[in-house]
Amino acid sequence: MTVLKTPSEIDAIDAAGTVVASVLAAVRAAAAPGVRPSDLDDLASDLIAQAGAVSSFRGYHPQWAPGPYPAVLCVSVDDAVVHGIPSTDPLADGALLSVDFAVHLDGWCADAAFSTVVGTPSPGDQALIDTAERALAAGIAAAVPGARMGDVAHAIGSVARGARYGMLADHGGHGVGRAMHESPPVPNEGKAGKGPRLKPGLVIAIEPMLTHGTDRYRHDPDGWTLRTADGSRAAHAEHTIAVTDAGPRVLTTR
Repeated sequence: MTVLKTPSEIDAIDAAGTVVASVLAAVRAAAAPGVRPSDLDDLASDLIAQAGAVSSFRGYHPQWAPGPYPAVLCVSVDDAVVHGIPSTDPLADGALLSVDFAVHLDGWCADAAFSTVVGTPSPGDQALIDTAERALAAGIAAAVPGARMGDVAHAIGSVARGARYGMLADHGGHGVGRAMHESPPVPNEGKAGKGPRLKPGLVIAIEPMLTHGTDRYRHDPDGWTLRTADGSRAAHAEHTIAVTDAGPRVLTTR
């Protein structure tokens, strides 16, 4: 069941989102060739504690996973699309880095992600990242009262497919609130004018996941990391937003 949030509850999610945005900004600034993803995870863990927040990822154990998630960040590199466990392997120059992160603050959750090229970017990877960001922006712009979820999905998919990129199959955004994953699902492709109608108070995470190649993916032996089936690189962009009478309100910016 989808639960609409009151204005004060949206403000509480926004407070959690401010923590998310601040931590992701620090992680982005620290990412450089030679830095280990595990070092970025340690940095995020320290910043969470300083903010008085709690990681939404560490200890999270959905039914499909082999065990609880062991880190506070998802750090996915190159052909890893999402859910990458931070490793101790140093980041190479030119690595395509995607970081996903969520916290609970005073019982409310916010969730966001970004992708960047570490060190020297290739034009192809930067174009992929830029398109993921444009797809996210299009989805956010479509999230207005009276629209339907299919309008959001169609806006995202039109940008991604229009640029001839793949999209991670069977994955999309989700509702956010007391829990990290709530109803409704937020698909990254769909038909305009279809699906549930958007109402003020709806809080969702919109998160396009684009690839240079296939929509198909495979699981790493760790049971968490999803990689493109053809080894192509991937990018991920995400914000938590609220549908309001004044239009979409992004909750994971500073």
